[in-house]
Amino acid sequence: MKKTVNNKIELPQERILELFQILHTRFEKNMNRHEGLDWSKIQTKLEDNAEKLWSLNEMEETGGEPDVIGYDAKTDEFIFCDCVQESPKGRRSVCYDHEALESRKEHKPKNSAVGMAAEMGIELLTEEQYRDLQQLGKFDTKTSSWVATPTEIRELGGAIFGDLRFGRVFIYHNGAESYYGARGFRGLLKV
Repeated sequence: MKKTVNNKIELPQERILELFQILHTRFEKNMNRHEGLDWSKIQTKLEDNAEKLWSLNEMEETGGEPDVIGYDAKTDEFIFCDCVQESPKGRRSVCYDHEALESRKEHKPKNSAVGMAAEMGIELLTEEQYRDLQQLGKFDTKTSSWVATPTEIRELGGAIFGDLRFGRVFIYHNGAESYYGARGFRGLLKV
């Protein structure tokens, strides 16, 4: 589906039009996530940035249902985040990062959260961003999502994840090499 032109990733024109329709419809249905923002300005920025549009397509294709959740006036960037109710299906059963993946002797997952995010051109949410997202809806009530882990925790072999249970956001820990069918990751993309 993707093609490379002059070392840039591009989507076929039909998919671009389809993706704009999907994103615009989702934007209109969820105005509480981005009050005061204008879709036409967002689309214009996306039209000028094929690589970011490709990343949004990857978020969509892996089940993330990306939507605009904010605007950074300092950098003039719109902020997209995976807003699917449960952790994206196409990004589950992954350990935390490449080091964790390599440390497994058997039963290795196919990928890691950090590795997949890098391939997709997105970032894992930080703990603060994950908590902010939970203000916009109820996410991960049956699943959990890896979040960017502070260096001091990762150096000790751990990684952190979040979920929403009993009306509260919980951030907890696990060995970075662990993986579960109900744990994936959510991504963030600035355009």
